[in-house]
Amino acid sequence: MTFALLVLLLQSSTPTLPAAELSTVELTPVEQSRPKKDDDGGKPPEQDKSDDKKPETPPHTGIRALLDGLRLDITRIPSKKNLYIAMGGGALALAAHPFDQDFNIHLQSHYALVNSIYAPAKYYGNTPEQVALSLGTYAYGRIFDQPKVSHLGMDLLRAQAITEMLVEPIKLATQRRRPDGSDNLSFPSGHAAITFAGATVLERHLGWKKAALAYVIAAYVASSRMHDNRHYLSDVVFGAAVGTIAGRVVTEHGRETWTLVPAAVPGGAAILFTKVQE
Repeated sequence: MTFALLVLLLQSSTPTLPAAELSTVELTPVEQSRPKKDDDGGKPPEQDKSDDKKPETPPHTGIRALLDGLRLDITRIPSKKNLYIAMGGGALALAAHPFDQDFNIHLQSHYALVNSIYAPAKYYGNTPEQVALSLGTYAYGRIFDQPKVSHLGMDLLRAQAITEMLVEPIKLATQRRRPDGSDNLSFPSGHAAITFAGATVLERHLGWKKAALAYVIAAYVASSRMHDNRHYLSDVVFGAAVGTIAGRVVTEHGRETWTLVPAAVPGGAAILFTKVQE
């Protein structure tokens, strides 16, 4: 392509000559142009690496695409990365366990201002409010034909669905009593899980800088659960890990995933875990 451009430039700049003189015209070798270097060390500017991990906007973001994506998300929950996150979250929750009681006592406040600051958190971290915000984002993108916005809303909804699928069985299995004694569904924190799931989706779509506020809000909601004496420190730590897994499942399938395949066996059925290289 560079050679063709040089020929065109030479043809446009060469004066018209009589036919007899055309044979005497010589083309002088022209040095091939090199890419311009920037001022920070002579290297060409690099593409923002954060763009590489952003999920690609799908061609369709309708209801059917949302449901199909959710179905695939469920099969991709078992993965090596998610196992590492769960193990890390479990280790941190185990390390925090000895400090559960003291941490709640220190966070509880008798100051009206502190209580007022934490008051909205229990509503913002509720599943209905989170789903409503995600539905609003999804509907805005669909109505005004903005695929990136509807894709973001779609991923938020899928992440919230995956969060509920992960959190509720763990709550029922562990039967940990809440600090206030209201029920036995303390571990893990659903508020922490769903807000960290949303923050992870936003980080994957928008990058760290634009999603920093979402993580601040998620931490605010998680700490409010201890301030309100509804959860222990270990509850919110593992809840944040579960939310991170849910957010990553819907936005990054990775190069190596595992799928769940039901199979018939003599006398019953089994579920086979199959590694898939992408």
